[in-house]
Amino acid sequence: MKKITNPVLKGFNPDPSILRVGDDYYIATSTFEWFPGVQIYHSRDLINWKLIARPLNRVSQLDLKGVSSSEGVWAPCLSYDNGVFYLIYTIVKLWTYAGPRDLDNYLVTTTDIRGDWSEPIYLNSSGFDPSLFHDDDGRKWLVNQLWDHRQGKNKFAGIVLQEYSHKEKGLVGPITNIFKGTELGLVEAPHIYKRNGYYYLMTAEGGTTFKHAVTFARSRKLEGPYELHPQNPILTSWTGANLELQRAGHGSLVETQNGEWYMAHLCGRPLPNRGRCILGRETALQKMVWREDDWLYLEAGGNHPQVHVPAPDLEEVKWEEEPARDDFDTSNLNINYQTLRMPLGDEFYSLTERPGFLRLRGSGSLGSRFHQSFIARRQQAFCYTATTVVEFEPDTFQQMAGLTAYYDTNNFYYLHISWHEEKGKIIDIVKKDAGVFDEPISNKISIEGWERVYLRVEVDYHILQFSYSKDGKDWIKIGSSFDASILSDEYTVPNRFTGAFVGICCQDLSGQRRAADFDFFEYIER
Repeated sequence: MKKITNPVLKGFNPDPSILRVGDDYYIATSTFEWFPGVQIYHSRDLINWKLIARPLNRVSQLDLKGVSSSEGVWAPCLSYDNGVFYLIYTIVKLWTYAGPRDLDNYLVTTTDIRGDWSEPIYLNSSGFDPSLFHDDDGRKWLVNQLWDHRQGKNKFAGIVLQEYSHKEKGLVGPITNIFKGTELGLVEAPHIYKRNGYYYLMTAEGGTTFKHAVTFARSRKLEGPYELHPQNPILTSWTGANLELQRAGHGSLVETQNGEWYMAHLCGRPLPNRGRCILGRETALQKMVWREDDWLYLEAGGNHPQVHVPAPDLEEVKWEEEPARDDFDTSNLNINYQTLRMPLGDEFYSLTERPGFLRLRGSGSLGSRFHQSFIARRQQAFCYTATTVVEFEPDTFQQMAGLTAYYDTNNFYYLHISWHEEKGKIIDIVKKDAGVFDEPISNKISIEGWERVYLRVEVDYHILQFSYSKDGKDWIKIGSSFDASILSDEYTVPNRFTGAFVGICCQDLSGQRRAADFDFFEYIER
């Protein structure tokens, strides 16, 4: 029997919204401060998945300039009706603050999931995790978590429902709080489904850490009242300390062509002996069954997520593997790369000025919330090696270019080339740990006269080691090994929700926009 092996989307891919259109399956996941916004994956068999689109790829759709780490795009909901794809999402513009928070919800549409998506329609700002339900009478309904900022109140104040009017291009009619959650608390991530005359409401509770869970309720009326599943939560890792998949929650459902049901949900895989999920919150699938009582259950029984799950009875379709090395020989960046908060813009990068190279012109620091000349990809395995080679001629200490292992503006390691008044061109390391800046190498290493410098980072679970080379063959370790586990949600305080990245960047704090040319970038999982 064919098996699904979890997680199906490795590395930072949280808050999955799963959808089937004909024989095609799609999952949309959150991207937070990374641009372009929302990742959409495609599968024909639920086993093999391929990243095919990032729909929020214009500043007019997604302006994240100035947002803090782990703000930005939260919890997309992907749906389909009458030949049109609908994508609902939150842009969090203020979260890490005691009091009112800015949580704007939008809708974009398209008839081609790989093509251009519309300009956004503003919906509301009452809370996050919006979801669109298409009822069988043609009406459409938005549900979202309600945020109550007042002192002494339950901040996670329930799930609110309001009708969406296609004609009005907005929400209309009364707002109804249809569900206050269970004793687990922190109710969020609503999705509504209809089956056998029942409206089913799936939510997440317990908070998106190790107490996370999926809860289920139903009603004969859309507005409720909703009765609780007799075995809530229907999915959680909290009672299974030794489970490989932890943090299970935030689920959504899909029915196959053959009437089988699956739940997509987020999960995390802690580092052994560290308890930190440097790969972020990933996406897994569980097989579900409806029983005679018209309630949904895990096919495996109980409520713990399984690593190996029976696959649906569909023909397996494998995608071509992505090459490990990118030689920058095309005119567009590979889809696996993202930038922070904003597109780079032609003034800061080029793949054509020097064919076969990615040219980055220096801009803001790695701590900037506005503009960085930085491209990166997700870490998707506990052990990997990333390598690049750069040509860069700085003439001030304010100019830097190199290779970084990055979590957010307060947590990263950076191997880079810069300039020193006495030693000329140097290679150096900067780290930022919980916002504390450090230069761990006191005796700067001169590489004066080196035209090309090869840079490498090797990560083995919690151990991170940098090295450099003049020819790409003989490698020299630089600095001591570092703790890779600080690049995780669990290390950061407070409220961080993403995952570790690795990438290349260039800074010029003098404002001269000195350029660095990268000949390739290679990422190999081990």
